[in-house]
Amino acid sequence: MLRITLAQLNMTVGDIAGNTAKMEAAARQAHEAQANLVVFSELSLCGYYPEDMLDEPAFLQRCERGLQELLATTRQWPSLYWVVGAPTAAQGPGKRLHNSLLVLQNGQVRLQYDKQLLPTYNIFDERRHFEPGRDVAKVLRIGDAQVGFLICEDGWNDSGTDYAVNPFERMADAAPDVVVSINASPSNIGRREQRHQVFSAAARRHGLPIVYVNQVGGQDQVVFDGASFAVEPMAGVVFEAERFSEQVVTLQLARGCFAQGDGSEPEPVAAQGLSTMAFYRAQIQLGLRDYARRCGFTRAVVGCSGGIDSALTLALAAEALGPDNVTAITMPSRISSSGSVDDSIALCQQLGVALIQHPIAAQVDAYVQQFQASFGQPLSGLALENLQARVRGTVLMEYSNSYGHLLLTTGNKSELSVGYCTLYGDTNGGLGLLGDLYKTEVFELCRHLNQANGRELIPQTIIDKPPSAELAPGQTDQDSLPPYPLLDAMLKLLIEGERLSDAEYQAAQETVNMLQLTPEGRAMVSKVRRLLHGSEYKRHQTPPVIRLRPRAFGSGRQMPIAASYAWD
Repeated sequence: MLRITLAQLNMTVGDIAGNTAKMEAAARQAHEAQANLVVFSELSLCGYYPEDMLDEPAFLQRCERGLQELLATTRQWPSLYWVVGAPTAAQGPGKRLHNSLLVLQNGQVRLQYDKQLLPTYNIFDERRHFEPGRDVAKVLRIGDAQVGFLICEDGWNDSGTDYAVNPFERMADAAPDVVVSINASPSNIGRREQRHQVFSAAARRHGLPIVYVNQVGGQDQVVFDGASFAVEPMAGVVFEAERFSEQVVTLQLARGCFAQGDGSEPEPVAAQGLSTMAFYRAQIQLGLRDYARRCGFTRAVVGCSGGIDSALTLALAAEALGPDNVTAITMPSRISSSGSVDDSIALCQQLGVALIQHPIAAQVDAYVQQFQASFGQPLSGLALENLQARVRGTVLMEYSNSYGHLLLTTGNKSELSVGYCTLYGDTNGGLGLLGDLYKTEVFELCRHLNQANGRELIPQTIIDKPPSAELAPGQTDQDSLPPYPLLDAMLKLLIEGERLSDAEYQAAQETVNMLQLTPEGRAMVSKVRRLLHGSEYKRHQTPPVIRLRPRAFGSGRQMPIAASYAWD
């Protein structure tokens, strides 16, 4: 029998001392649970992903010191094996580093396995820093078992369609009793189920039990959901760790079957995880908490317009950070309706969030007067509309600088896609919570929050009102944009395409096919495509957004600014 402790921890990039302390605490728990080995996530020593920190000699020196500290600590429990992820030096031509899995025991490195498949797609760019490992399986006898080791992407190519090398084939040839995979697998909608499908198929094909240990926590725009699991060849996924939280748990493996540490059967694992809206809610909140904490913020500020986007941002921030740590600022101008202020007051009362009123009419008037005095013509049209947004953005940044709050932007994916936002105005801030939510999903998540809380957390008047930037009299979003259900269908195909789920892709394709039947519809599709491509310069200047979907703006979608999109 083999006892394995899965250490699903929230590592911080660059915090070598903090990460090693977490590992040492988890190893103590593993020792107390009489485990044979304790397994940590990919690059657990330095956190995933360090990016160009890996080019800094001082950073690599700190990693080496952290590794030596871990090796010294392993002597406290000499029979316990530690499976650790770390950057290591590579020999010969190519990149200077490997992305490695190290097995430590009693002050020694007993095994080193270097990741073979280095992803360079979507948000990943590992080939920038690492050299692929050799096409060889690494197996180590621990107790009565032969244990094989893989790192994340190495386990995703068992179909043989993405890379010429299939590490699972080589691992199966080595005939281990169990495979341990360490991972930093980012979370997006449907990713959990995809992991289960891929690794269950590999376990079944090769007749190998698998232990999959994943990182948890938010890192910049990426969130890792944990959800580590164990797979049996015939039964599939038989154990799953908590999602969106740290957990250290011990399993035992005997004759190819997993059991809890006390020998009891694990709880059944649901085929489907959270609902889409529950997933969005959990992912955004963990992403915000970790982003704020790691950047040194304890409080947040949001510009509250009385509209649905700022309402949802405030509600999510209040849940994540606590309502006492969130401030809302409403900034009415001469254009603002009385309902905007009233709805803001009602919302903040429901959330328990402090609301500050800061009228901007006087500032806008002063800017307009000075513009004409300096440049000899009145400020009007779009420039005047955007001025209001930029004054609001300035007020929010003044508050952030003065009181130390993290400013949260409120733009959604639909608006960011087509440039329906003002640079240096409503795009100001440090993080966007809704930037990977289409507008139709914003409405749906608001309704979900109300239902989950059993009350109108977000007043129905806000959900029902026609969306408006309120930068011109009587303005609504529909004056400039197609209806959001149509817009979002077009954007999903243009941005995500075949990365969508089958159902979402089919629904979006049917909508666009319908539009293509009329001249007006074809013109609408062409306009949206032009707006999307013409707004790259804006998106390159906006804050990071928390990634929720397979393709998010930021590192997950890299398009040029100064280019000819000839297919428009």
